[in-house]
Amino acid sequence: MAIQILLLIGVSSCIALEGKSRLKLMDESRGANLLDLTLKDGEEIFLYWRNSLFNLDVIEKFTIDQGTLILTEVHFFNPSESPPPLISLNELEDFYQTGDSFSVQGLQKKLTRIDFRIGEIGHPKLRVKDQILDLKELVGFGGKVRLTIQKDF
Repeated sequence: MAIQILLLIGVSSCIALEGKSRLKLMDESRGANLLDLTLKDGEEIFLYWRNSLFNLDVIEKFTIDQGTLILTEVHFFNPSESPPPLISLNELEDFYQTGDSFSVQGLQKKLTRIDFRIGEIGHPKLRVKDQILDLKELVGFGGKVRLTIQKDF
């Protein structure tokens, strides 16, 4: 009996330590809630969009951590070409400016809010769990979308 109680206490304390964050996506133009859900630490979300200046597809990978989105990877690429080269973190700024294809991993950029202005070419899509949210389809050209995250107590 004592072992069962200790086991139960151990399991419940592990559950309490699991971090959760509340992710919200709002249509700022209309004040409409597009997404509101709780994610566990370690879960990932992805932003897909097209860079209109360099005509490259972009994938940004974010990991949920204690009420923040951590940008961990960025990939700029042309889908009809071979995979982009993996670059080091200190090369990132140059590659952002030149318009070359690249992939970078190991980023640790912490964010709690991201604002999107929906353009004609970018066509941003957000993948959260099993959902793909087409931001242009949801709010239209010129719309403003705000993604926020905070610790869920």
